[in-house]
Amino acid sequence: MKFMYAQLPGIVIGFILLAACNTPKEVQHSPEQFIIGDALPDAPELAPRGEYKVGVRTLDFINRAQINILQSKAGNEPFYDRPLKVEVWYPAIIPNNKKELTTYEDFLGAPNDSTRPLMSFTFMGRALRDAAPDSKQSPFPLVIVSHGYPGSRVLLTYLTENLASKGYVVVAIDHTESTHHDKAGFQSTLLNRSKDILFVLNQMEVLGKPGNQNFLTGLVDAGNTALIGYSMGGYGVMNVAGAGYSKKLAGFFAGITNGSKSIDILTSANVDFKASIDHRIKAVIAFAPWGMQRGVWDDEGLKGLKLPTFFVAGSQDDVSGYEDGTRAIYQGAVNADRYMLTYVNARHNTAPNPPPPETLQPGPHAADYYHYAEPAWNEHRINNINQHFVTAFLGIYLKKKDFGKYLELGEKSNVKNWTGFRPRSSVGLELLHAAADR
Repeated sequence: MKFMYAQLPGIVIGFILLAACNTPKEVQHSPEQFIIGDALPDAPELAPRGEYKVGVRTLDFINRAQINILQSKAGNEPFYDRPLKVEVWYPAIIPNNKKELTTYEDFLGAPNDSTRPLMSFTFMGRALRDAAPDSKQSPFPLVIVSHGYPGSRVLLTYLTENLASKGYVVVAIDHTESTHHDKAGFQSTLLNRSKDILFVLNQMEVLGKPGNQNFLTGLVDAGNTALIGYSMGGYGVMNVAGAGYSKKLAGFFAGITNGSKSIDILTSANVDFKASIDHRIKAVIAFAPWGMQRGVWDDEGLKGLKLPTFFVAGSQDDVSGYEDGTRAIYQGAVNADRYMLTYVNARHNTAPNPPPPETLQPGPHAADYYHYAEPAWNEHRINNINQHFVTAFLGIYLKKKDFGKYLELGEKSNVKNWTGFRPRSSVGLELLHAAADR
């Protein structure tokens, strides 16, 4: 079964769902309606979309001969060709007879769970499928997005579309065995997350080189890349950016033949890890990065993070932790020029799209509601605030824009209205900044 919807803010969703049975489909999805990522009336200054129209395409990559950690057995360490589906958003040319609209598909439920059967659903976005690229001002910086466990490449479309409209090529990964529809053993995510990100970076660089006959040729500058990760995606992007995992990570592979050996190359204790740091990456954004509470990060590993980093967290995060989670990571990354935005009283879901309307109805998929929702915050407002700060941060470090005034703020937004926010609207937020020690 499939459902189609255009996401609306707050309580308006309930009214639309009640009226949907009597509303023509083409009216439900009119571009004049509110769609995920649109700016609310109190959206901060940099949240609205930029000057470019947006195109979107789906690509399929295969990372060959990868360790199949979930099938590893005594005396046998099998390999497999690891498929990776990605979604690419980019500045585009929209013909006069076309609308900047597309349909995305994702899944609710869980694999092999009879109480929560898998169900696909669809939602609208503001991009044109397979549109011609707008290359007049190319090449554009590259942004790679890594979702949580489980998640999908379309979990943050409010942000990916927004960045493309501001002159970035954005690629979001479906991490195999870690998505909503193919979730498998956690060890696959632990081992493959950072490896997937680097592989996709390499693929995007190849596709962007002159002489390749594809839409990315000359469009993308992989040498000017930022990484965005949420939860397990944060775990992955921090590692790619230089933070080595601790030796305790090997404990998650207990009982798997050569498991600790497979993960060793990604730890700070491995002499080859520092040599693997990729200088094409210029900045990192980590939403609620996982692992600090579990001992995956330690002081030595966090010292390896030397790139400008923007952390985002909820002060009541009960998945990745706050004081002993994201905030502890922020404090330990002493060699990075770093920021931390805190949503006061928010839990873990400070990054994704709002909950699909299907999760608001009684039934098995209501259990998916808190995979997206924040009990103390409006998710559309979180989306707008994220758009604002991500635009400022990446504008500074990838585009050399003079956006410092949007980040050099008083720590608590309740004390004084923040630059870029409408009067009375910058409440419930905190922003920390620490310069690198090195």
